[in-house]
Amino acid sequence: MSQSKAPILSVEGLSVSFPMPRSGIFGERQYLKAVRDISFDVPAGKTLGIVGESGSGKTTAAMATIRLTEAQAGVVEFNGTDLFKLSSEEMRQQRQHMQVIFQDPYSSLNPRDRVGAIVREPLDLMNVGDPKGRDARVAELFELVGLRPDQMALFPHQFSGGQRQRISIARALATNPALIVCDEPVSALDVAIQAQILNLLRKLQEELGLSYLFISHDLGVVQFICDEIAVMYLGEIVEQASRMDLFSKPQHPYTKALLETAPSLARRKSAGYRREALVEGDPPSPLNIPKGCAFAGRCPKATEKCLNERPELTFDGNRSVACHFPND
Repeated sequence: MSQSKAPILSVEGLSVSFPMPRSGIFGERQYLKAVRDISFDVPAGKTLGIVGESGSGKTTAAMATIRLTEAQAGVVEFNGTDLFKLSSEEMRQQRQHMQVIFQDPYSSLNPRDRVGAIVREPLDLMNVGDPKGRDARVAELFELVGLRPDQMALFPHQFSGGQRQRISIARALATNPALIVCDEPVSALDVAIQAQILNLLRKLQEELGLSYLFISHDLGVVQFICDEIAVMYLGEIVEQASRMDLFSKPQHPYTKALLETAPSLARRKSAGYRREALVEGDPPSPLNIPKGCAFAGRCPKATEKCLNERPELTFDGNRSVACHFPND
């Protein structure tokens, strides 16, 4: 997709597969194709959202880009550096510039450590700054995310879910990263707290110039925070467009289905709104990918061509879409 800013993260042809146990001693090994030849860019200072159902491969794709999951193919460049060519030590040094906010604020924090030590840990591991000034840096981070410095001595169980996610954000910011992968950071929180965390992430982006790769299953959430959105289905990107284009005129039938089922979209609640019929059934098994369009078995408008010919992701100047018959 063409962008007004150069990408801080550029992904080309990324594929991730996981070997499955053999059915017997002489059984043929199968591979679960979690991510299949996807490409995308994250512009500097902007947010790219990747959305899709559970099992669509969105989290696997995000983790593979920062080498927390092993990829089998592809090129990932971060600020012009090919991450897949770096040694373990070189990659460790790069991690200072890219961090992750995980989904569950209850399991991502060590319950035995005080939260001040949790936020300070990346500074010690990466040897960032003067050791004598690291506690002051942690106090500064607590204030930045809306917590009090005197709370640094408390344990994670003494905080609410929203406060714990603020601690996770402070930890991610500790090393002054340029890119943060947000892996469903608000899905475990109630609606009111979701809005607070999303507002905080937007505020931090504006103040610090951060770039986000934002993973979510809810298009209503990414509508609020993302500049561009890529929709994944069964390991592939089926549509990618700017936020405005995607929500005003979705082209792929799967994107339309996600819009219809997003619980946080205001248009679902507007007077007189009539929801269209939703797609039924489950996605095909990633162990047995159909030869045609992977969505054809659930698409109400699928034809013989859809069942037998795989649509390519094509760019038309405003968006990319992988569909033989995109909606006009």
